[in-house]
Amino acid sequence: MLKKLWAQLLGTRIGRSVFRVGLPASNLQRAQVAISSFLLHMQPAKVHQRTLKFSTTLGLGLITLYLFFILIITGVLLMFYYVPSTDLAYQSMKDLEFVVTAGMVLRNMHRWAAHLMVIFVMLHMCRVFYTGAYKQPREFNWVIGVILFILTLALSFTGYLLPWDQLAFWAITVGSSIAGYAPIVGEKIKFILLGGHTVGQAALLRFYVLHVVLLPGAALVLIGIHLWRVRKDGGLARPGEPAFTQEELPATALPTTKSYGLMELAHGTTPAVGVEPDDEVFTWPNLIFREILVFMLVVVLLLVLAIFWNAPLEEFANPVHPPNPAKAPWYFLGLQELVSYSALWGGVIVPALIVVALVALPYLDRRRAGIGVWFSRERKVALSIFSICLVTMIVLTIIGSVFRGPNWSFQVPWKPNIVAEER
Repeated sequence: MLKKLWAQLLGTRIGRSVFRVGLPASNLQRAQVAISSFLLHMQPAKVHQRTLKFSTTLGLGLITLYLFFILIITGVLLMFYYVPSTDLAYQSMKDLEFVVTAGMVLRNMHRWAAHLMVIFVMLHMCRVFYTGAYKQPREFNWVIGVILFILTLALSFTGYLLPWDQLAFWAITVGSSIAGYAPIVGEKIKFILLGGHTVGQAALLRFYVLHVVLLPGAALVLIGIHLWRVRKDGGLARPGEPAFTQEELPATALPTTKSYGLMELAHGTTPAVGVEPDDEVFTWPNLIFREILVFMLVVVLLLVLAIFWNAPLEEFANPVHPPNPAKAPWYFLGLQELVSYSALWGGVIVPALIVVALVALPYLDRRRAGIGVWFSRERKVALSIFSICLVTMIVLTIIGSVFRGPNWSFQVPWKPNIVAEER
């Protein structure tokens, strides 16, 4: 039935003008689906069978991409109702909850998608590291991924303020204070970010412009480059892939006179037509159907979260009455915990070391051992160091999120009235 309707559509002039290729019935047409379609042009005509296995990538990068596009769609819809004003922003949130049809579900989807995107970007970077997929020739694409990770944190951080409730106001106050710990330029960076010395109308407007225009635009450009480099760098990393070589050929002058010669095709040396590599399959439908399935699962998961769990909205922001303790957004709580011990280390040195180490990683680790292999034994030292650093940041985040009570003292979460004596 569907094939008949599709054939009738392609039989019309309008259908032929929209769809250049019909339902593929041959290998040539399957290749043309990826080549002729704008949305699929980032995909190669064929992919390796191993890269289709769920265990290869866990679909983390694809899920992150889908979350980003869902955030764009829901964000644009929210912009129709949101007013970036300290007097009206909170009322906009209330209107979405009680006045706008499905407004609460829309806001919930946007909020949970933002949190999930931060999580899945982190998981995606961990997957790339643990499989050695950052090595040559993918070094620069790893750097682009690090920049996208920073942009993701910036997108979430700037969007955190927009509801203008107590949670948003004091989370941004604490988060911007961490940036202010940088020597010499710290206070200047904080002033430029907030448009003043405190969080107010100027900060809300700046965060709004960053959140809806500048940061998404930069992320969209880098995502396009990131996906293009994945394809140009040989696709997803896999064990046994050929070594990348980049030889410089000497320049030679063109001959000034023409020369002619005879060429003969020897019997039995012509290429075998129709013989395909055993480890490659067509992108359509093998990869495309999997990507569609992942997209549907992501949408269903977000809908379930949006229907059953509402995004937090506390009382109207009050600069005079801070919560005790005032905490940064959850992804900065590890740094806030470090700041409680040393402002210089937590606010400057550790974040700078993390970024520098991530950017320099593919250029320092030049061995090709373990590419495409989870937890390769040939990379024990690198895996151990990365895992220790990762677990340390997770533990610090959990401590800052769960075990810190009033005045940033240690607190037993299941007995909040019992506060442990600190140090």
